[in-house]
Amino acid sequence: MAKVIGLGGLFFLCKDAEATRAWYARVLGIKIEEFGGSMFSHAASASMFPRGAQTVWSPFKGDSDYFKPSDSDFMMNLMVDDMPGMIARLESEGVELEGEPLNEAYGHFVWIMDPDGRKVELWQPVEPPAE
Repeated sequence: MAKVIGLGGLFFLCKDAEATRAWYARVLGIKIEEFGGSMFSHAASASMFPRGAQTVWSPFKGDSDYFKPSDSDFMMNLMVDDMPGMIARLESEGVELEGEPLNEAYGHFVWIMDPDGRKVELWQPVEPPAE
């Protein structure tokens, strides 16, 4: 039977698309391609985190405060390869964390706000123990 097998893209509106692209490139190191976006290879993340890299799809109740302080009705989660290095990069760019970093069995997390007021969750996966 036909079914969805993954997330193929994330597309969103911005107040100033060029400024948003430049911020994501400078602050998070995202390579912006000629078409104006970026492509992340599933093979690249899977090579670093063979069992830990995954995409989560999860609807939240309308009254959830998980995306706060953003007023946006969605939050993106971006996978990173080196959380301590990313935190240092954010600090050097003057980007403040929203709350404290969180370390869970399945990964390390920090949250920031992008220039359009969207909350961005940064996640470094942790490989689960071998079965």
